[in-house]
Amino acid sequence: MRNRNASEEITNGIAITLRSYTRAINIQEGRTGSLFRQKTKAICLTQNDTITPTYLNTSFGTLININTPQSQYPKICFNYIHNNPVKAGLVSKPEDWEFSSVLEYHEIRNNGLVNIEIAKEFGLF
Repeated sequence: MRNRNASEEITNGIAITLRSYTRAINIQEGRTGSLFRQKTKAICLTQNDTITPTYLNTSFGTLININTPQSQYPKICFNYIHNNPVKAGLVSKPEDWEFSSVLEYHEIRNNGLVNIEIAKEFGLF
């Protein structure tokens, strides 16, 4: 058995969750097939022209202008997730989406569901 990296583990975990959810809904509704449109398939976020230099606050100090996809990927994912409702035309700003954690990151709401300190440590906002 080969060792998986963290990214593969997360991807596999999400795949198992989606398959289980689909199976449960199909049983409940007496149907078969996919619940999700093709658009929900994974896309490569690192091949986006919007990657910009970033910074990471670490226990060793601040690392500035790191141009490696590995260090920018958390910020790219963070922005991608929070901008999905805007991209879908559901709201005009990410903070207008009531189900978004962006409200907690901007300290507008506090449900205790996010760890702002870790997000700041990764330079996500």
